[in-house]
Amino acid sequence: MADYMQHGGQHMTSRQYPGQQQQQPRAHQVIKAATAITAGGSLLVLSALTLAGTVIALTVATPLLVIFSPVLVPAAITVVLLICGFLSSGGFGVAALSVLAWIYRYMTGHHPPGADQLEQARMKLSGKTREAREKGEHFIQQATGGTHATQQSS
Repeated sequence: MADYMQHGGQHMTSRQYPGQQQQQPRAHQVIKAATAITAGGSLLVLSALTLAGTVIALTVATPLLVIFSPVLVPAAITVVLLICGFLSSGGFGVAALSVLAWIYRYMTGHHPPGADQLEQARMKLSGKTREAREKGEHFIQQATGGTHATQQSS
């Protein structure tokens, strides 16, 4: 950074020294400039030709698009919907086959990925179900026992 400030803000690489730019031969600088101008000019001409071609193609195609748009727009929408339908159908089919293959491996005892988590969830769910059933039976016994005692005293 100090070198940058000392030399008037000119960017210098590690092998450049002050005044080296002036040491290059003038012919070399002219060749570099001519090459850059030629390359830039040819790219600019190609860009202009591409723009002109695009404008001409759009000018020719616009009346055709306007004439055929009542047919092309619904056809394009239909094609897009068909493609989306086939892709989603295929995706769901692959997902279904994957699930069926996993279930087959699980049922045959091959221990597919995630079987341990499924087993833990099954055990937890069966424990919660058992607790809920016991609470329900206890609640029913209290409700019928209290009603039964009230009926006997009447």
